[in-house]
Amino acid sequence: MNIGNHLMMARKRKGLSQESVAEKLGVSRQTISKWETCETLPDICQAKTLATIYGISLDELITFDSDVQELQDIIERTSEELTNKIDWTKLWRKKYPILNEYQKEVDIPYYASQILSLFLQLEKTYGYNKLNSMLVLKDILATVWKARNT
Repeated sequence: MNIGNHLMMARKRKGLSQESVAEKLGVSRQTISKWETCETLPDICQAKTLATIYGISLDELITFDSDVQELQDIIERTSEELTNKIDWTKLWRKKYPILNEYQKEVDIPYYASQILSLFLQLEKTYGYNKLNSMLVLKDILATVWKARNT
C-alpha cells in the first residue's frame, strides 16, 4: 500500500466522498483524486486539515506500515461469520511449529487452571463476559511480551 491508498482508506473509513473532502478543503475533487493516486501530495497544511477531517492524527495520516495497514483493513472487512469459520490454531501452527509440539512437554492442566483463574477474576471483578475477559488477558499478555523484548 502506498500513501495515496492510505489517504483513500482514511477517507473511506470516515464514509466521505472525494467531493465532500474537496469542498471542506477548498480544492477540486480531482486534487483529492491525484493525492489518492500519488500523482501529487497534499502540502503540510492540507495534510493537517485532512487528518482533522478524518479524525486521526497527522502522524497517523502520513505514517503507516503497509503490511500492518493491509492486515487491519482485511480484519475490518472480515465478517464475524467468516472469522468463526477460520481455524486460527491451524493457521498459526503453520507459522509457529511449537504450537504442534508443546502439548508433549507442557503441563497443560496446570497452566489452564491458572488462566481460568484469571478469566474468572476478570469476570467477577469487572463484570466482563467471557470474550471480553479473553481479549483483556490477550492484551495484558501482549503488554508483558513487549516489556520483555525492550
